[in-house]
Amino acid sequence: MEDWKKLQKEVYQNKLDHHFNVTDVHLEFCHLYGEVAEAHAAYHKRKPDLGEELADVAIYLLGLAEILGFDLEEQVVRKMEINRKRRYQVVDGVLKRIEGEQHG
Repeated sequence: MEDWKKLQKEVYQNKLDHHFNVTDVHLEFCHLYGEVAEAHAAYHKRKPDLGEELADVAIYLLGLAEILGFDLEEQVVRKMEINRKRRYQVVDGVLKRIEGEQHG
């Protein structure tokens, strides 16, 4: 797989090359939500373009990370380590976190 940092830069450059938004963060979140909705619809309707819709979600997420100055690969690796340490238990029929960091 390509380096995530490189992909972030390529996604951002593509936005610049096509004069897409790179300044309105709220708009980018709206586009990301829209792409997630399209992916869900493709899944729900068993459409053959689900993989392409998931790719659009990833592209918008990489672009947003670049706009905001986050190394998404670094953040994912860090968050996965946090998630590995968490423990869960069913309490009164509900799965609840019982160990690990409690934020986000």
